[in-house]
Amino acid sequence: MPSPAERSHLGPYRIERQLGRGAMGAVYLGTDPRTGKAVALKTMALATEFDGTELEDARERFFREAETAGRLRHPDIVRILDAGEHDGTAYVAMEYLTGHDLQGHTQSTQLLSLPAVVRIGARVADALAYAHSQGVVHRDVKPANVMVDLEADVVKVTDFGIACIADASRTRTGVVLGTPSFMSPEQLSGRRLDGRSDLYSLGVMLFQLLTGQLPHQNEAMARLLHAIVNEPAADLRSVRPDLPDALAQVVARLLSKQPEARPADGWQVANDLRAVAALGSSVDPSGGVPLVTNTAALRDLEAQPFATTVSLPQPDRGHNPKL
Repeated sequence: MPSPAERSHLGPYRIERQLGRGAMGAVYLGTDPRTGKAVALKTMALATEFDGTELEDARERFFREAETAGRLRHPDIVRILDAGEHDGTAYVAMEYLTGHDLQGHTQSTQLLSLPAVVRIGARVADALAYAHSQGVVHRDVKPANVMVDLEADVVKVTDFGIACIADASRTRTGVVLGTPSFMSPEQLSGRRLDGRSDLYSLGVMLFQLLTGQLPHQNEAMARLLHAIVNEPAADLRSVRPDLPDALAQVVARLLSKQPEARPADGWQVANDLRAVAALGSSVDPSGGVPLVTNTAALRDLEAQPFATTVSLPQPDRGHNPKL
């Protein structure tokens, strides 16, 4: 069975080149011959990961999740255009985005300005709130799943509905894919999830974008998992004392161990972040401050391919009552 890279088409779409690779598939730049427009094709080799009844279950869940995510209509959520399967390879066709993901901005030498992080965080929180209101929990919020075009002031949350298939694969193999650093305590514990799990992940993302570090760090996986579930996260100001107290409080609430101690929804988070922005003259909530000041670093990031995306779901299939 040829891989997508070895053939010229995937379903009706013409494959142009590979953009990146993840744990269960790759992302390709494609062209829709019906419109001539570029699309991003995210693939999953279901026939390689599953067989028998597991394959049928995974296929059914894949299309159900893709359909649900495809109904999301928000300016800061990447739009899913189509989903299909070709020779055992399932794919999702999404709007093609220029720019890059936020992963590069987690490095201490390429951190975004405080105004940029606050504005991006508020927009991601808004997008999550909308998705949660539609019964969709992301389950894999992290810098690699947020695309930005900094010069055009574009922010897009990606990979809604994708984590479910890696979820089933992990349940079957018992292997945690990638790092669990962005998982909420309840996600790692296998408990039922709701939107507040995504808000915890948003808190981890904000912490990393602001400091270049994660709130919990340990080279030993068992100790890391224990810390995320049981130990308080590091204080944001212990790493960056210059950050506003109000911002540190927002992030600390997001990183609460118990879901009920976190903000009620993403809209509250967005409002809190915009209130932080309004407190400082250097932060312009209307969007007048450039998102990035290091233009050389920006050019370097734009030249890089998409960062590898690894889904980090958990095995509870009851997290989304609408599925």
